[in-house]
Amino acid sequence: MLRQSYPDITLEVAVSNQLFSLAKREADVAIRPSLAPPETLVGRRIGTIAQAIYTRRNELSPNATSTEGTSAHDWIGPDERLAYRALETWMTDQGHDARCHYRVDTLLGMQAAVRDGIGRAALPCYLGDADETLTRVGEPIPKLATDLWLLTHPDLRRVARIRALLDFVANKVNAKGARLLGDT
Repeated sequence: MLRQSYPDITLEVAVSNQLFSLAKREADVAIRPSLAPPETLVGRRIGTIAQAIYTRRNELSPNATSTEGTSAHDWIGPDERLAYRALETWMTDQGHDARCHYRVDTLLGMQAAVRDGIGRAALPCYLGDADETLTRVGEPIPKLATDLWLLTHPDLRRVARIRALLDFVANKVNAKGARLLGDT
């Protein structure tokens, strides 16, 4: 749809855990989860990413409606390359870290491991809810809610192609709203 409205804009998209530097012009625009984006960048908060516990669909008992008793299960967690401190801290505080026998460097890897029945994991609701092989265990976890930011370098904020992309992405995310981000 962006291409139809702006045929002269060429997109080069990198989906990665690597943080590209907007200050060094390694990227013009970033969509980043963050509670506090760097003050050197400009942008807007476009939503909140809700997160919850997920298990493989056929492994949840019919009467399970909460996260009660989840510490008795094997867990999947982030490894150090994912650099997901909030999840690491939450897992430790909940006692899940002691049962975490599988660590992965991407959220998609964590999702695939849950799908394969390796254990439970806290995943963004936009991933877990959209996966028909997974079941959410309980409500989203407030401590893991993360703002989603659309950011650019201050020098680029008035460049027409950057402004067009920023507005397009923000409008699409706002239009998808709760379904995209997993808000309840």
